[in-house]
Amino acid sequence: MGHIDHFSSGALTPVLAYVMSCVGASLGLLCTSRARALTGWARVAWFTLAAVSIGGTGIWVMHFVAMLGFSVEGTPIRYDVPQTVLSLLVSITVVAAGLITAATGNGGYRRLAVGGLLTGGGVAVMHYMGMYAMNMHGHLSYAPATVAASVVIAVVAATAALWFALNVRGPLATTGAALVMGIAVCGMHYTGMASLSATVQTSTAPVTGAQASNFIAPLITGISLFTVITLFVVALSPTEDELREDADFDERLDRLSRGRQGRHAGTPGR
Repeated sequence: MGHIDHFSSGALTPVLAYVMSCVGASLGLLCTSRARALTGWARVAWFTLAAVSIGGTGIWVMHFVAMLGFSVEGTPIRYDVPQTVLSLLVSITVVAAGLITAATGNGGYRRLAVGGLLTGGGVAVMHYMGMYAMNMHGHLSYAPATVAASVVIAVVAATAALWFALNVRGPLATTGAALVMGIAVCGMHYTGMASLSATVQTSTAPVTGAQASNFIAPLITGISLFTVITLFVVALSPTEDELREDADFDERLDRLSRGRQGRHAGTPGR
C-alpha cells in the first residue's frame, strides 16, 4: 500500500482551491442574475458564461488546484491530457444542463430537483473522470460507501447551487451564497478523495502523461483572462433590476402604442 498525502503542499492548495471555487461561483451567480431577466439568445449567452464560471472555474479548476497537493509515496503521478480536458467539458456541460433545466418552464422544485440530480451526478462523474486520468506505478481503489457519500454531497451541493443561482439577489447575498457553494464543492472533492487507497508497484519505467504542475501556467493564464473579461462584461452590463425595469418600460410603451393605434383605427374618417 502506498501512503497518500492530500496536502503535500500544506494549506496552500486547499485554500487556493476554495478561493477559486468561490470566484467561479460568484461569477456564475452574477451571470445567472442577468440571464433571469432576459429571453432569447441573450439569456443563452449569460447562461453559457454562468456554466463556464461555475463548471469551469468553480468546480474543475478547484479540483485540479487541489490535486496539486495530492501525492502517493513511491510513485510519480501524471495526467492523461485528453481525458482531463474531457472532464472539463463534462463539468461545463452538466452545469449548463442543470441551469437550463431548473430555469426553464414554470421552474419549481421538481425542475430544481431534476437539475440538481443531473448537475450533481455530472460533477461526480467529472471528479472521477479526473481521477481516472491519473497514471502512476500501481492503481487506486475506492471505498464504495465514501464514494456514495461524495455523490450525495455533489447532488445536494448542485441543487443548492442551482437554487442560489436562480433565487439569490443583491451583492451581500451573492457573496454569502458563493462562500457556501465553495464549501460544498470542496467538501464533495475531499470526501471523494478520502475514499482512496493506493497500491504501488515497483517499476523504473516512466509514467506517461503530463505533470500536475504543467496545468498551472495554462490555468492561471486562461482563468485570469476569463475572469477579467467576464468581470468587465458584468460591470458594463445592466443589473437584473435594471434589465427588468427596461423590460417593463418597453412593455408599457408597447401597450401605449397599441392603444393609440387602436383608437386611431376606431376613429371614423371625415
